[in-house]
Amino acid sequence: MDKVHIYDLELNEKEMIETPQVFNFNPRKDLIRKATEINQCNNKQIQGREKRAGLKNTAHGWGTGHGLSRAPRIKGSGFPTARNVGRVPFAVGGRRTHPIKTERKMEKKMNKKTKMFSLISAISASADASWIKSRGHYINNIPELPLVIDDKIQTIKKTKMLYSILCEMGFKDELERVKNSRKIRPGKGKRRGRKYKKHKGLLIIIKDDFGIKKASQNLPGVDVVNIDKISINHLAPGGHPGRLTLWSHSAFKNLNEYDKVIK
Repeated sequence: MDKVHIYDLELNEKEMIETPQVFNFNPRKDLIRKATEINQCNNKQIQGREKRAGLKNTAHGWGTGHGLSRAPRIKGSGFPTARNVGRVPFAVGGRRTHPIKTERKMEKKMNKKTKMFSLISAISASADASWIKSRGHYINNIPELPLVIDDKIQTIKKTKMLYSILCEMGFKDELERVKNSRKIRPGKGKRRGRKYKKHKGLLIIIKDDFGIKKASQNLPGVDVVNIDKISINHLAPGGHPGRLTLWSHSAFKNLNEYDKVIK
């Protein structure tokens, strides 16, 4: 079985451990896309319209003999034109035919085996250079994949110190790439609290948080997640596998639990 180095914070080789079998699994892009689609669907906020929307008016039909259609018209609106028609969905200004309802079932289910193997596929793709490059990450200065670092990185509480360590490990170009990718979002989203958008960058997977999450908040594109709470959205944002990942030593050892599933 292949082995991988454990690096300390100065990028010195500390020891070597065996690589979990999860990295030998051939990534299934179809499972990753399916799991992402289901997760995004389940995270949507339920929308609906008021049941009397479009009916809160005084419209009523005039009947026959007026040379006009019998569509209900709003009272006191002046000359009876099409603008004054209410209640009926076939007229301009009328109510919506079938408005969206909060009773609609948005949740989708996924088999346990599909969910597990989609996560395994995303983990395996995070250590494959071809998958990582296809997402646009810069990995030329990174010593090896998967990249594992000592657990002391979990105790870093200063952003400046974490940034310097990541630059020494070869992530400086990646951080600059994400920083320069910030641009104004097209469409209405720019006036709904999300004016800017940027690329996803480095993912740091840890076992325990002793301050690293707070230290990484101002680093562009960097996300820190616990190994117990990891999901397909972290490893394959948007359904695209191969996110650049940095593992802490303790989190990397927890991957041996997936070996039983593969066997």
